[in-house]
Amino acid sequence: MSGNGRVVVLGAGSSGEHFAGALRALDAELEIVVVERELAGGECSYYACLPTKTLLRPAEVLAAARLAPGAAEAVTGELDPERVFWWRDQVTDGRDDSWHAGWLSSHRAELVRGDARVVDPGVVAVGERRIEYEKLVIATGSTPAIPSIPGLEKAGYWTNREAVWAGRIPESLVVLGGGPVGCELAQFYRRMGSLVTVVDPNERLLPKLDPDAGALLHSAFEREGIAVRIGARAERVEGKPPKLRVELDSGEPIDASQILVAAGRRPNVHGFGLEELGIELTPRGIAVDDRMRSGDGVWAIGDAAGVALLTHVGKYQARVAAADIAGREVRADYRAIPAAVFTDPQVGSVGRMEGDGLVTASYRIAGGRLSTYERPRRNGLVKLAADRERRILVGAIAIGPEAGEWLGQLTLAVRAAIPLEVLLDTIQPYPTFSEAIFNALRELDTALAS
Repeated sequence: MSGNGRVVVLGAGSSGEHFAGALRALDAELEIVVVERELAGGECSYYACLPTKTLLRPAEVLAAARLAPGAAEAVTGELDPERVFWWRDQVTDGRDDSWHAGWLSSHRAELVRGDARVVDPGVVAVGERRIEYEKLVIATGSTPAIPSIPGLEKAGYWTNREAVWAGRIPESLVVLGGGPVGCELAQFYRRMGSLVTVVDPNERLLPKLDPDAGALLHSAFEREGIAVRIGARAERVEGKPPKLRVELDSGEPIDASQILVAAGRRPNVHGFGLEELGIELTPRGIAVDDRMRSGDGVWAIGDAAGVALLTHVGKYQARVAAADIAGREVRADYRAIPAAVFTDPQVGSVGRMEGDGLVTASYRIAGGRLSTYERPRRNGLVKLAADRERRILVGAIAIGPEAGEWLGQLTLAVRAAIPLEVLLDTIQPYPTFSEAIFNALRELDTALAS
C-alpha cells in the first residue's frame, strides 16, 4: 500500500492521541495510523496524572476537613485503603483502554497494537505488517530513570507504576527522589499510614523549582511526620521486601519494607529504529525545532521531544505539529509553561524566576492579612519575577491550597506579556487565596521602583 499522504504516529498516549484529534480537525482526508505497544491513553491515563491525583484526593479532603471546626468534629474515622483503591480503579476504567481505542476510531485514526520499528525511511514495521508513511510523528513518551545503586535490582523496587497500582499500604517506605512524583507519592503513603523517608541528593525538595517552594514543602512534610534526608545519596540496598535496608552515603541506615524509585524520567527514543531517520537523539530526547520538526517528514512531540515532561506540554506540541502538517504557520512558544505539584500544599509554577534584569518579590500568606476562611491559616507564598525594563511578569510560583488552580491568571499574564499596571488594576475575588496575587504584585511594584 502506498504511504502517500499517510501519517503514522508512534504512541497512543496523551500526546499521540491528542495529535490524531488535532490533525483530524484540520484535515478530514489524511489517513492516520497510530501504533501503540501498551495501553491507548498512555502513562498519564493509567500510571501518572489521573490515578495519582485520584489517590491523593481522599487524604487531601480529609486533612482539609480536620482544619475546619464543625467538620473536624464530624470526621471521626480513618481513610479506607480499599475504597481509595476502588476509586482509582473507577477513574482509570480498571486499565481498560477501550474508551481510548474507540475515541481514536471515532476520529478515523486506525489503532495498530504492537511494537513499532522504523525499518527504512518511510516504512514502519509492526510485527509482520509493514506500514508505509509520508509523515512520521514520534510520541513514544518516557520511562522512569533508575539510578545505579548496588543491591537495588536484586532487592526489587517500585516505580510510579507499581506505587500507583499497589493494593496494599507498606508499613514503611523509602522514596528515592524528592521531585514532584516522589513528593506526591511520599505524602500519599504517609497519610495512608506508612512511615516514609524521602532521600534526595540535592540540597532541597523540588530542586528544579524556586528554593522557597522546597522549603515550605519540607516544613509541611516534617509536620506530617515524613522524614526528609536532603543532600544524601543511597549507596547500597540490602534485603528484600518486607525487610530492606538502604544505606546512605552519610553512613545512616534506613530500614523499610518497600523502596520507591522516583529519580526522574528518560525519553523513550531507543529501540524504535529512529537512527534510520538521520535525526538527532540526545539524552534529553529528540532535537526539534519550534514547529516540532526533527527531520525531513519527521516530527517529535511530548516526552520524546524532551522540552518539558508534562502532559499539557505534549498536547500543546501535538497541536503545533498537527497545524504544521496541515500547512498552517504555527510555532511553539514555551515562555509560559505552567506546572503543578499536587502535594498539600500545592505548588504551581510558570515561566522563569532567575536571569539577568529580573526583579523578584514575594508575599507570604501566613502572618499576612489575606482574609480567607482558614483559621489557623496554612502557610503559603506567591513569588513573582518581572523584567525590570519592560515591567512585565516572566515567572511566578504559588504555594498554597489549590495553587494549581489560581496559577492560571499568572500563566496568562506571562504568556500575553500583560503590563504590571494592568495586573495591579485587575480586581481579585474576595475572600480567596488568589487575592494573594494582588499583594504579591504590589510588593513587586515596590521592588521595581527601588
